[in-house]
Amino acid sequence: MAIEAHLAELEKRHQALEQEISEALAHPSADDLKIAELKRKKLLVKDEIMRLKQETVLH
Repeated sequence: MAIEAHLAELEKRHQALEQEISEALAHPSADDLKIAELKRKKLLVKDEIMRLKQETVLH
C-alpha cells in the first residue's frame, strides 16, 4: 500500500511540475535556466515513477 501512495504523490508532483513549466513558458520573460531545472526535476520524478511501477510488476 505504501508504494501506491508514493506513486500517487509522485504523479501529483509530476503534474504540478508540468503545470509550472507551462506557466513559465507562457511568460515572455521566462528564465531559461529555471525552465531547464523544472524539466530536469520533472524527468527525475518520471524516472522514479517508472522505477516504482516496474518494481510493483516484478513483485
